Amino acid sequence: MHIGQLSRNCSFSMKNGGGRTSRIRRRKLFTSSESRGVNESYKPEFIELKKWLKDRKFEDTNLIPACFPGTGRGLMSKTSLREGQMIISLPESCLLTTDTVLRSYLGAYIAKWQPPPSPVLALCAFLVSEKHAGDRSPWKPYLEVLPKAYTCPVCLEPEVVNLLPKPLKAKAREQRTHVQEFVSSSRDFFSSLQPLFSEAVESIFSYSALLWAWCTVNTRAVYWKRAPRQCFSAEPDTCALAPFLDLLNHSPDAQVKAAFNEETRCYEIRTAVSCGKHKEVLICYGPHDNHRLLLEYGFVSIRNPHACVYVSKDILVKYLPSTDKRMNQKISILEDHDFIENLTFGWDGPSWRLLTALKLLCLEAEELTCWKKVLIGEIISDTNEKTSLDIAQKICHYFIKESKAVLQKISHMKDEEVALINQLTLVETLWTEELKILQASAETLTSLQTAFT
Repeated sequence: MHIGQLSRNCSFSMKNGGGRTSRIRRRKLFTSSESRGVNESYKPEFIELKKWLKDRKFEDTNLIPACFPGTGRGLMSKTSLREGQMIISLPESCLLTTDTVLRSYLGAYIAKWQPPPSPVLALCAFLVSEKHAGDRSPWKPYLEVLPKAYTCPVCLEPEVVNLLPKPLKAKAREQRTHVQEFVSSSRDFFSSLQPLFSEAVESIFSYSALLWAWCTVNTRAVYWKRAPRQCFSAEPDTCALAPFLDLLNHSPDAQVKAAFNEETRCYEIRTAVSCGKHKEVLICYGPHDNHRLLLEYGFVSIRNPHACVYVSKDILVKYLPSTDKRMNQKISILEDHDFIENLTFGWDGPSWRLLTALKLLCLEAEELTCWKKVLIGEIISDTNEKTSLDIAQKICHYFIKESKAVLQKISHMKDEEVALINQLTLVETLWTEELKILQASAETLTSLQTAFT
């Protein structure tokens, strides 16, 4: 299943159609045109969850758990949904927040701990201790339907992370470092909880247990901002786990209105368009590219309109003349004016930022005084236009060759590393989508180059 977070600003329109670091993502509603899902409401874990939610004053009449091709476990409409209809109104009593943690046995320990723990640490500690409690946990029905493992890069094996595109690989390693520091810096706090447990806290709050909890909060929390409290660090307290609601899957084209209603004290999601009976109800976590989706939520979106291929500085200059004595000056201009990052190829071809950067880099010595005109989109000469397109095409073909080589390597690894097949398939999907984008960009560039022939 695909999972994620609701945004700080969740009020926007919605359309119907086919086809998740304080990480709060915009979600919108969408209905899938794929084949009808298989009802899973009869499964023991969902029967228990339904009873648990009913005890907390929530009984959904619009949606049921189901398994869908392409997205996996999600929520299906039981009846047709009309535009503006409330599809979920989850009471505060069902939400797992820092208030939940403070009211629990952990509250007194958090209140006296110095320096104050972060809100995320409090949530993670509660999740791990409740999971450890097993049948004794009042949150067991919810914990039972949470994923047992995640596929964010921090959870991938090193040899799989090494296959990621270079920009994503760097972010994946930053993510791993962040989680490792989060865990190691919290060890003393967990030690203070020893009076609560008969077993050693080191075995309960293990790295794997805390990684699971961190991913649960990072990928599944909805946004609900709480007032700062002295018992917590200055980090914003914005995360709430929302049972049942977090079963909703993702589509990049969907839209909803979603927010916590201070009057009803419920987290509410409304449709903005009608939805057919027995369709999967989908939400969107914002206009994120596949690198962001994989990094934060552990999945790749097929035909994601926001997907792109990033061009780093070293690749940007790869096919430019090494004899250009002004190259360092040109690079400095791009850096000073924020034109060295977010240079991409997309479904429509090279981005305007990429072409603009290349046009400036391709300026002849006598044209360099015109660099400001380049940055505002003015054409300097036909020669400059053609040269920059030629360089863009060379970079594009370099990436196509690289993508095919990595895909071939992944194919061989899938035969040899059977235990890693799911992780490898995930990365394979990412590279396959990037190859499609690059091939589309190459066609666009060929068309543009023809104009100068």
